[in-house]
Formats: sequence, structure tokens, C-alpha cells
Amino acid sequence: MKILIQHGRVIDPASGRDEVADVAIAAGRVVGIGKTPADFTPNRTIDARGCWVLPGLVDLAARLREPGHEHARMLESEMAAAVAGGVTSLVCPPDTDPVLDESGLVEMLKTRAERLHQARVFPQGALTRGLKGEVLTEMGQLTDAGCVAFGQAEAPIVNTQVLQRALLYAGSFGYAVWLRPIDPWLGGGVAASGPLATRMGLAGVPAASETIALHTVFELLRAMQGSDPGGGPRVHLCRLSSAAGVALLRQAKADGLRVTADVSVNSLHLIDQDIGYFDSSARLNPPLRQQRDRAALRAGLADGTIDALVSDHTPVEADAKQLPFAEAEPGATGLELLLPLALQWGREDGGPGPVRALAAVTHGPAQVLGGALGTFQASCGRLVEGGAADLCVFDPELRWQVSPQALRSQGKHTPFAGHVLTGRVRCTLVGGHLAHSV
Repeated sequence: MKILIQHGRVIDPASGRDEVADVAIAAGRVVGIGKTPADFTPNRTIDARGCWVLPGLVDLAARLREPGHEHARMLESEMAAAVAGGVTSLVCPPDTDPVLDESGLVEMLKTRAERLHQARVFPQGALTRGLKGEVLTEMGQLTDAGCVAFGQAEAPIVNTQVLQRALLYAGSFGYAVWLRPIDPWLGGGVAASGPLATRMGLAGVPAASETIALHTVFELLRAMQGSDPGGGPRVHLCRLSSAAGVALLRQAKADGLRVTADVSVNSLHLIDQDIGYFDSSARLNPPLRQQRDRAALRAGLADGTIDALVSDHTPVEADAKQLPFAEAEPGATGLELLLPLALQWGREDGGPGPVRALAAVTHGPAQVLGGALGTFQASCGRLVEGGAADLCVFDPELRWQVSPQALRSQGKHTPFAGHVLTGRVRCTLVGGHLAHSV
């Protein structure tokens, strides 16, 4: 299929390209930007006048609920939600049911995802068997099956010696370890510690839960750094939530530690006050913190201390949310909201502008994945001639109200329900295939 996208504003944060130009696509690749090859005759033309033509988004945290929910066809609905949001590549955490700790499960997930011809799925393997924090998984076999990194999702490793061994082993083979910094003894609450949680009678999660875990990781990495010519293992920190955590990350990077980090779009826009009157849609992990934390997260993402913005997409069934706040399952849908919310942050007073906002959901997360992408590394999160035709056409002026029932995800709960957002994806191409169009 040959496709010509005409008259759109082509923006590629990785290369700095920002111009009105045509984009020619053939055999799944971009064959021309601005200048169409002489022998190019399109089978389909897309008029992108007034729209932006962007690299496909790369989301580092999107739960697809498979394996585990095949009966509900969750993979189909969540992949449809991804391309509807312009997401063409996504990483799914290992906390499925069963856990992604065996190569057969990873291969099954990738095969089912590829048959849908929608977003590219990059599984994250479990760091320990069953995410129990005791015995390391067969990382080599999981890598061969398609895993791009290894993590624990929301399950912290209690035994620091196990964590040390995991980092040493992963580092010796060049595998990346992804960790959500949370102290197992302090992180059992349901809301951020502070006056609001006290007033509402909710068990609090102090910022120290995050910083203690960060100190542990950074001290282990510093000890390994001197003995490893390569600089030690690579660690990605998932969904930072506190100002103190951002400060520690900034210092760790200044010290030369091989660390990257992301932040959830929920934490970028919301604070603990948005819990409202025990709204279970705002029951999230990590919990929403105070305004000063949100300001620090925004500043860290803007200056590059934080590398990527993620949806933290977690579809939750209605029965699991229609419970008292403390008993409700944490999580919210986010794939279809990631791009407009990222750009809303970029456009706000004091925001970094749309190009930096786009970089946080395209090139930034692609760089976190790095060499784990193999030959796809040169194309991921970029819109360049010769690269894979993973892109979306985005109407930056279309205003729409978030209606949970209209979302393609089976997870209908979001703290942004009823919000009016500006900008929506018109169509998404993955490998030159039109995966979504409205």
C-alpha cells in the first residue's frame, strides 16, 4: 500500500523537523518527506491540512491484561485504544495473570498482538519468578522470546541482596532493570501522606517510601559502578511521584549513574485534592501527591531529568472500582488521553512548548528502550525518511469532552472524565498499515 499524507505540519522532535510537507509511504516505510519520489503513485491520499503529522507515540507503561483476560478479548480492545491515541509502540508490565516469567507466555502475547496488526508490543519480563522477589527468572530465555527489560511492576523486592544480585546479573548481560521505587513497609497506603489523607481518614504513603527505595538503588549502583568498565547496570525508574525523588534522580544523573525515569500523565496534571469526595477513579499507584510535587515533576520532565511521560494505562473492571476508596483497585485508563494531555502540559503557562511535550512521548521513551529494540531502534519515536512508517495525524484544535463510555478501552475509569481536552488523533499508521481512522 502506497499512502500520501498531504499538507500536514510534520513535527519530529528527534531531528528538529517542523515544517508543512507531504509524507510519502510505501512498503511500510517513509520514502519521502517534502519531496515525493518521481515514480510514486499513491493508492490512498490523506488530506492533513490543519493537522500535525507526528511520530507514533511510545508508551512505556500500558497494561493489556493478557495473558489472563482472553475471555474478555482485552488485548483487542486495549490495542484499539492504543492506536486511537496515536500510540504505535508500547511496553506492557509483567504483572499479568499468569506473570510474564516464562518464555512461552511472552511468545504467545507477542504472536497474538502481531496478528492484530495494530501497535507494536514490547513485553517487560518479570525480574523474579512470580514477582515474589526471591528467585531470578531466566532472563536470557525471556530476552530471546522478546522481552526488552525486566521489572517487578508494583511488587518491590524486600531482600536487598536479591536486588543486588538481579542488578549484577542483568548488568553483566546488558539487560535493563525497571523498578518502581517503593519501600515495602511504607508503601502500603492508599493516598499520599498529608493533611488531606489525614482529614479523609485514608492510610498515607509518605514520600519517604519513594526516596528510601531510590537511595537503596542508587547506593547499589554506585558500588557497582567502580568495578564495571561499562558503568554498571542500566536502571529505569518507573513513575516517580515526589519532589524529593526528582532531586535524588537529578543528583544520580549528575554522578554518572546509568539511570532513566518516567512519570505518569496522572501525576503530571493532578494532585491529591483531585481525589474529591473519595472518587475511586483517582485511586492510583503511585498516589497523587501535593502541588509542590507536581511542580517538581513538571520541571524535571521539562529539563530532561525525567526522560519520558507515560499513560500508566491500567484498565480496571467496574466491580473493582465501585467500592470504598481504600478497597478499590488502583489504576485508570490512559492510552487515548496521553497525547492531548501531554500537549496540554506543553501549552500551559510556563510549559515547555509542544515540541518538548511531544519528545516526552516519542523520542524520549524510545531512547530509554535503546538497543533492546534491535533494528527498530533507528525508527522508534521518529519520523524520518527510510524509517518505519509509524505515525499519527493529529488535529490540534479539535475540542472534545472525555466520556468514559466512548473510550475504546474496556477500562472506563479515568480521573479526567468530563474534562474538555484539545486535540485528537485522526488516524494512526503502524508499519504503513492504517490501524486507526476517524
